[in-house]
Amino acid sequence: MFVQNVWYVAAFESEFDQPFVARRLLDVPVLMFRTSAGQLCAMDDACPHRLLPLSQGKRVGDEIRCGYHGMCFSAQGECTHVPGQTGIPTAAKVRTYPLEVRHGLAWIWLGDETLADPELIPDVHWNSSPEWAASRGYHNIGANFRLLNDNLLDLSHETYVHEDTIGNDEEESIANYAVNVTVEAGCLTRAHREMPNIEAPPFFAMSLGGECVINRWQSAINLVPAINLTIVGFHPVEQDRSGALIGHVLHLLTPETETSTHYFWAFVRNYKIEDEAMTESVQKAIAATFDQDKAILEIQQKQMQERKTEVPTVAIKLDQAPIQARRLLEQRLKDEEETPAHVVAPPKLVPEHSFALLEEV
Repeated sequence: MFVQNVWYVAAFESEFDQPFVARRLLDVPVLMFRTSAGQLCAMDDACPHRLLPLSQGKRVGDEIRCGYHGMCFSAQGECTHVPGQTGIPTAAKVRTYPLEVRHGLAWIWLGDETLADPELIPDVHWNSSPEWAASRGYHNIGANFRLLNDNLLDLSHETYVHEDTIGNDEEESIANYAVNVTVEAGCLTRAHREMPNIEAPPFFAMSLGGECVINRWQSAINLVPAINLTIVGFHPVEQDRSGALIGHVLHLLTPETETSTHYFWAFVRNYKIEDEAMTESVQKAIAATFDQDKAILEIQQKQMQERKTEVPTVAIKLDQAPIQARRLLEQRLKDEEETPAHVVAPPKLVPEHSFALLEEV
């Protein structure tokens, strides 16, 4: 159902200011918290006594106390106290999972913990880099993560779903601009478009300070199983490409269940990085854009379940990148099934920005 031996985003690092965070990840209920020493930990969200979720209990110091009978568990999942007795049953343990902080995010490994090398965490350093300004958010989407991957790899839908934010008018439909689809390292799909001499959509006009004609390009990138990145670049046509405004949209997906997905996102930009008002405006605009995606994706999921079918039921040219990425995902699942210790080192998502490289992507 899900690739297991890979790092998934479990939370933003900032969420650990609260006593604990409880989420279902890959259909596994998990409780996470930061200890007083600053160490992040993750464990099954279930007391081994009568299976009450530990998140229904209380944090006491660096331990979690079950809300049913008061049994206490350490950050290592060991039972430290059973009310009414001195002995602690050998089986009174809670499974724990590797949890690492990198790039302002908490990453969890739900597969074979002996394979959980932090160097396998994808490089999305822009989220916490002082050289980029980040507008962050979260959506819970009632749809399988594959539908989100599809949506993020085929950005032609912007014209129709996001016409009031990032889409162009139908006369300049994104679908009319050729897409170049490439595959790298057997696990990464890129779909790149150049869109010269077009009217600036509302979001881009806001970033530039007014309506104008722009040259725009974008690359949609998918790393198996569920890391997506959209690179956007744009500048007024009378200006040189070297002065373009650049944004990276991080779409960090973690399956919640087979029919729901945690969508951690951030729009990071290399312009006006000290402008807090713009950061807030961008956050609101992107959140509104992803609200539109959420509505479409959840309708698709409902239709698939009612009609007992998968999509696309009819493939068109625009499905090239999504179908390619699905093939890579299915191959990864097959490889992991045949070789349980199978892991893949993620390739670099995008070269550091020189504008010569940008034109080659």
